[in-house]
Amino acid sequence: MSRWRRPRVATASIADPENATVLDADGAVRSVQAADVTMPAAALEAIWTPTHLERLARTYWRYLSRVSLGLLRVRYTLGERAVVFLCPPFVLLRFRAPEYEMDADRGIVRWRIKSGVLVSRRGRDRDGYLEIDVQRRAATAPGQLTAHVRVTVANFYPSIASRLSTAVYKATQSRIHVLVTHGFLRSLERLDLAESRVGHLVQTLDEVPDPARGGARAGAQP
Repeated sequence: MSRWRRPRVATASIADPENATVLDADGAVRSVQAADVTMPAAALEAIWTPTHLERLARTYWRYLSRVSLGLLRVRYTLGERAVVFLCPPFVLLRFRAPEYEMDADRGIVRWRIKSGVLVSRRGRDRDGYLEIDVQRRAATAPGQLTAHVRVTVANFYPSIASRLSTAVYKATQSRIHVLVTHGFLRSLERLDLAESRVGHLVQTLDEVPDPARGGARAGAQP
C-alpha cells in the first residue's frame, strides 16, 4: 500500500437510481450517481459537521484533478469556481460559489452552473446545478451507519449535444462523467476528506440553513 493512501474505513456500494441519466426534449440533462457508504457509527458521527461537508465538496474537486492527472484544475474566486483545462482561458465549466444546507440527517452542497465551453448558450445562467447530497441512513449491521451520497447534475444543457448530437454526448462526456463520479464515490471508503481552501463553515448545525427550509449559504470556499 502506498504510504500516502489511507486504509479503508467504510465500504461503498454504487446505488444509482433507475434512468440515472436522462436528456429531455428541451435538451436538458439530469444525471444522478449514488452510493451507500457504510461505516462505523462513530466514524460518521465524527464527520457529521458543516466543516466536513465543506471538506467533502473540496474532495470532489481534488478527485477530479487527480483522476485527470492534473489536466483539469479548479480555479477559485470569491464568487465563482471554474473547471479549466490546464489554465485559463480554457474554462470548461464555470459555477457560482457553493451553497450549503445541513441538519442532523442531511447535508447538501450545490454549485449553480454559470457558463463554460461545455455549456450550450441556452444553458448559461439558468437553473442548472451540480449538487452533492448526503443523507444518514440506518445500516443492517449493528454499530454501523450508512451515508447515502448522491451526485446530481440537473438542468444542464451540454454544448456537445447541441453542436454535434445527443449520441455523441452520450458516448463521450456523459459516459466520462458517470465513470469519474463512480470513482469519486468509491474513493469515499477511505474518508480522506481534503482540507478546505478557506474553511468558512465552522458553525454548528444550528447555524447552517436547514435543507427542509430550502435555504442555502453561498460564499464558502471548498
